Amino acid sequence: MKTTSGLSRGADKSWVLAAIRRIEADFQRSSDTHLIPLPLPGFPGVDLYLKDESSHPTGSLKHRLARSLFLYALCNGWLREGSTVVEASSGSTAISEAYFARLVGLPFLAVMPESTSQEKVAAIEFQGGRCHFIDDPMSIYSEAQRLADKFGGYYMDQFTYAERATDWRSNNNIAESIFDQMRLEKYPVPSWLVSSAGTGGTVATLGRYVRYRARPTRVCAADAEYSVFFDHYRHRDPELRVHKGSRIEGIGRPRVEASFLPEVIDAMVKVPDVWSVAAMYELSTRLGRSVGPSTGTNLIAALACMDEMRASGESGSVVTLLCDAGQRYADTYFSHDWLQRAGLHCASERVAVAASLDSGEIATSLAASWQTAGELPSDPGR
Repeated sequence: MKTTSGLSRGADKSWVLAAIRRIEADFQRSSDTHLIPLPLPGFPGVDLYLKDESSHPTGSLKHRLARSLFLYALCNGWLREGSTVVEASSGSTAISEAYFARLVGLPFLAVMPESTSQEKVAAIEFQGGRCHFIDDPMSIYSEAQRLADKFGGYYMDQFTYAERATDWRSNNNIAESIFDQMRLEKYPVPSWLVSSAGTGGTVATLGRYVRYRARPTRVCAADAEYSVFFDHYRHRDPELRVHKGSRIEGIGRPRVEASFLPEVIDAMVKVPDVWSVAAMYELSTRLGRSVGPSTGTNLIAALACMDEMRASGESGSVVTLLCDAGQRYADTYFSHDWLQRAGLHCASERVAVAASLDSGEIATSLAASWQTAGELPSDPGR
């Protein structure tokens, strides 16, 4: 093994400490993200809020994850001056990691599916990163490691380290931020926290935090159509695979990831992609600005939680995440031609989503399409 002199070890530690300081200074310059109430006349006594993660400097929920991953790698001694940072990502994590790599002066390379939106590719390149495209979603992990080895760099591996890199007890993690912002609301302790799963790290943070703080809040994870998380939650089979990448960018995985912790999740909802897109469109109209498709997935899962509350006569609040803005998807989900080619034309589904939100009665077509598990009933709209 190659040894390092005391002088070079001291120089490397100085670089690491300076890099951590730059990341922490960036954090101090940032304000918290907004919590947006969304009035829904069909659910009196149930208040819905959206935690707007699109207002981060890199425009998505993944900004929190990237910051945590960089600090984790730096403090563990895994990142050194001049290292090439490599990540397997469908876009948003790569954008955020490219931002932090540039902040500390490191080159960045994203390994991503060919289908990643051009807007996300441009955003990675804007932050100084480079993109490497693959066809097979299952090869993204090995290819990222191969490139890290080739360049003598470091594979960040969000899918393994997301849940352990995040300080889930405090440090303004997303769960602590939500509870702090809810303090003066009518129902300050949410009945449900709802988040879709990409790595599983955010859901793990939410689930751990409510247990750590002894809150009665339940945590619901939303899953995409082409993903194994929902079936793993039900059957606990770690060998599950699906040989098709998720069509909802940023969420859903073809294999069970190490950061997905089903034990801290109280319920799950599996949402067909066409309903995620329909909810994305409907929510964009109601907010007066566009949101991404994973936010649509979250809205459908939140609707399932709200329906459970309505059916049991429970009043309270539900908080879900606005993951990113729709501008990143102008040529994909917000393109009529692209939707037609992808089989995601959703006019009738959007009408059903709107009717469900306004009436409080789950549309029959929606009730027949989603799957639920855990502490959510299998007969929505009862």
